[in-house]
Amino acid sequence: MLRQLYVPSDPNLLVGFNTSDDAAVYRLDDNTALVQTVDFFPPVVDDPYDYGAIAVANALSDIYAMGARPLIGLNVVCFPSEGLSLDILAAILRGGGDKAREAGLLIVGGHTIDDKEPKYGVAVTGLVRPGSQVTNSGARPGDRLFLTKPLGIGVITTAIKAGVATPEVVAAAVSVMTTLNRAASDAMVEVGASACTDITGYGLLGHALEVARGSGVQITFRSSQIVVLAAARDLAGLGIVPGGTFRNMNFLEGQVQWDPAIDELQRTLLADAQTSGGLLIAVAPGKAELLAAALRRRGVATIAEVGVCSEAGDFPLRVIE
Repeated sequence: MLRQLYVPSDPNLLVGFNTSDDAAVYRLDDNTALVQTVDFFPPVVDDPYDYGAIAVANALSDIYAMGARPLIGLNVVCFPSEGLSLDILAAILRGGGDKAREAGLLIVGGHTIDDKEPKYGVAVTGLVRPGSQVTNSGARPGDRLFLTKPLGIGVITTAIKAGVATPEVVAAAVSVMTTLNRAASDAMVEVGASACTDITGYGLLGHALEVARGSGVQITFRSSQIVVLAAARDLAGLGIVPGGTFRNMNFLEGQVQWDPAIDELQRTLLADAQTSGGLLIAVAPGKAELLAAALRRRGVATIAEVGVCSEAGDFPLRVIE
């Protein structure tokens, strides 16, 4: 049914939704293009302040994945008119506002509706020089792939909802989710990345599939190089896995050539639905060490070279041990 939707066409629309990219890019003149995105979701942690900060960091990742600079934002708020204290809403907005200030994003307004389940996020407008935007469809054979945050967030947020995550596990997950992808974005812009996407609800493999299809390449991941939060492995082994991860696995059916050595637990974690995950960055072979060095200089905590692009094959994705 969605294929019947109108697809806009304009010579100044440099990036639309035909490649499932992270944000839209519209050229204003030869030097300036607008980059726009929106994202909001229900709480993934119990603390309202942390939830607000995570929601804003997550929305900003779409801007950072395009190699753009965030400029202004509009809050998107769903909150019940009865049953929850407005102090909770104030804490959510304060967390979001503090994270926005860290990013240099100006929250200039927004819209609120009455809803039984709280939801929060931001519509973000950023800026980029036309032609300098980094898309998810520019990867080339030979490109090497880097991931800048660990996986497993979906499993841990599910454990939080179930009340089985320890305070230490929660704190580690919140630290990952509230970390801006700004430093990673600056590093990839400095060295000149071929392609990039942020890792969110479709999981590492789902978003990589968009890169592979959009770029016309095959992506091979080396499972042993992919960083996963230790607690996520333990929790997933106990069967604590979000529904979105199972949907991702179903969607990936027939799209991934699996090394028989990759067990079901690892396959699940590679498809785990993330919130405010890292950037998956493709760079030419000669720029790989430059990117790693640029990420280190900026203090990016996770610098994992996880795979390589090659000519398109029978499967868009491969996972080896």
